[in-house]
Parts: sequence; structure tokens; C-alpha cells
Amino acid sequence: MTRTVTRDWVIRRRLAVQRLSSAPLPRPDDVVRLLTCVQSQDAPLAAHSLAMRSRTTSYAGVLAAQSAGGWVRTHILRPTWHHVAPEDLRWIQTLTGPKVEGGMPARHRQLGLTDEVKERGLALLHELLGGGRALTRKEIGPEFAAAGLPGPGEPMAHQLLTAEVRSVICSGPPRGTEHTYVLVDETIPPADADSWPRERALLELTHRFFTGHGPASERDLQRWSGLTLTEIRQAVAELTTDAHWRESHPLESVECAGETLWFDPSVTARTTREHTAYLLSTFDEAALTYPSTGFPRRNHDADRTRLVSEAGGGIVVVAGHDVGTFKRKVEAKRVVVTVRPDVALTNSERHGVAEAAEFVAAFHELPLELAFA
Repeated sequence: MTRTVTRDWVIRRRLAVQRLSSAPLPRPDDVVRLLTCVQSQDAPLAAHSLAMRSRTTSYAGVLAAQSAGGWVRTHILRPTWHHVAPEDLRWIQTLTGPKVEGGMPARHRQLGLTDEVKERGLALLHELLGGGRALTRKEIGPEFAAAGLPGPGEPMAHQLLTAEVRSVICSGPPRGTEHTYVLVDETIPPADADSWPRERALLELTHRFFTGHGPASERDLQRWSGLTLTEIRQAVAELTTDAHWRESHPLESVECAGETLWFDPSVTARTTREHTAYLLSTFDEAALTYPSTGFPRRNHDADRTRLVSEAGGGIVVVAGHDVGTFKRKVEAKRVVVTVRPDVALTNSERHGVAEAAEFVAAFHELPLELAFA
């Protein structure tokens, strides 16, 4: 019989599993592998999310790890920007990419992106990026225009996205904080997982999600991956009934708030770092993944309509509850963090928020200016 647990139990386990409240992982690339895909539209705050979970606690250190090949940044899964380990790129794109492309034809017709135009774009990318060249989107745009292909703007963005989900291109070494593109086949060595059959890839992605994000529901995985609920339920059934998979990829379930949540019981989930507060990016894996069983809000009536549309901010979590929002602005000589609580905070809670803000400033290696709005 599946046991029933409290929301507090679920959140404490998630924070520990994701290394926010347990021992940090040695390197930021270890965090990427734990979480499999780390959403990264807001690249600096995505890097901050990795630093919160690892022993590399500066932005420069995280960028250096990325430049050294620790992971790539590309459109994958739903698709949106994610960090993903190089050896995981091809098999995940093979599993989820066809559905992504299957949802694009109508928009591509509106943009004039016929199959012939897309194939010419892919050929041009091979030519431009061959020999290990890394180019930014600004550098690629004029080359596309000169070849009579859609230049800078949405049409070219869709050309690049198509090349990403087909594992033709991915991110190259960051040029400062600017994103570059390289050819996958010249950058990422072949891996055994590249040839996995679809069923094996589906089982692996399902288990990997619940390992790094559990306890989580099947609908949480659906939103995160873009897979169908039918596929996910088939994978969970096999993982929990087949003797081989039960032994090598264990899964257990609990009930919380009327939902069945799955997790890997073999993953360490002991709290060893007590933090009063966290400043979590809007797109942080601990903040965005769980629409139904995420951090409870202390004030449900607070207006959050602008939160997702604003870059450089996210939610303030105190004692496992969502208590407000924050915005951070990196200037030449300081980091300005503005906290907007939805409820009154105690002195100890404000002190915890201040410590979390100090980590943000230290991540950028600059002094902090903190304001409570």
C-alpha cells in the first residue's frame, strides 16, 4: 500500500535530492547529470542554480566548467533552452525531437520555411561551422541572408532550433557571456546511448527524471519532457514490474495532496545544510517543475503576473514556503537584489533572505546592495 506523506516531507526530500540542502556535488557538470536537463533561458541565473548545488560557487567558475566541455546549452525537450551533458544530447533529442518538429509545420509554413529551405540551412550550418568554428547568432545571420535564406529574426531562430533538435548543432564555448554554436559531430564524441532503441531511452529518461526531481508526479514529467502521459505510464509500469529494471532502476511511490509521486529510494536525501531561505530563479528546477505540489504560497492573492516575463529574478523560498519574489541586477561595481515579500517576514527570515542574497552577490564576485521593497 502506498503511504501518504505531507507536503513538507516532499519538499524537504526534493531540496536534499537536488543538493540544495544536502552536501553540494563536486562540480557543476555533476549537477547537470543529476538533473539530466537544466532549464536555462536566463543563462546567468541558470549558472547560479548550478553553483547553489555544487562546490563551484562563482559565475566565472561555472562558465569555465562549461567551456571545458562539462555540458552544452541547447534547445531540447519541450523545447526550450537547457543545459545537458554531452553524452546525453543525442539520445534525448532522438527521443523527444520528432514530437517537437511535429508541432512546427504550421508555423514554419507561415515563416516560409519549406523542407527545401530547411535542408539548405542545415547544409550552410555545416559549411559555416565546419573545422571546429564557433559562431554567434549575430555572426550566422548575415551568412544566411547572403545565401538567400531567412536572416536574423524568427525564421532563422526556427532554422537554428531545427538544427538543434536534430543534433546538428549545439552550444560552443561561451564567448564571455555570449552564446556560440558548433557542430555536434565535431564536438561531442559518439556514446553508447546514441544507439539506444526508443523503449530503452524512454525508460532511462523516466527514471532519470524521478531520480533527480523526485518525489514528482507523472504529470510533472509530462510537463518537463514533452512526452505523452501514455508513454510515461507505460515506462513507470515497466520500471516497477520488470525484475531487471526494478533491480537496476528502483522506483517507489508516495501519495501527497491526492497525487502519486515517484522517487528513487536509493538516492541520498538527508538534509545536511539547513538554509532558512533560497532565492530560486523563475526557471530553477526546484521552482518550476511541480505545478501542483511545489512550494506552498503564503499569500495566494499576491499578483505574480509579471514574474515569468521578467528576466533576472524568481521566487523567495523561506522554510519551504514561497513568500515573495526577487529581482537581481548586476552592475559594474555591485549586485542589486530587490526582494518583494508577499507577507511580513520575521527578523530571522529576513536574515535568511539576506544570506541567500549574499550568495548571489558572491557568485558574481561583487558587493551586495539588498533592498526589501
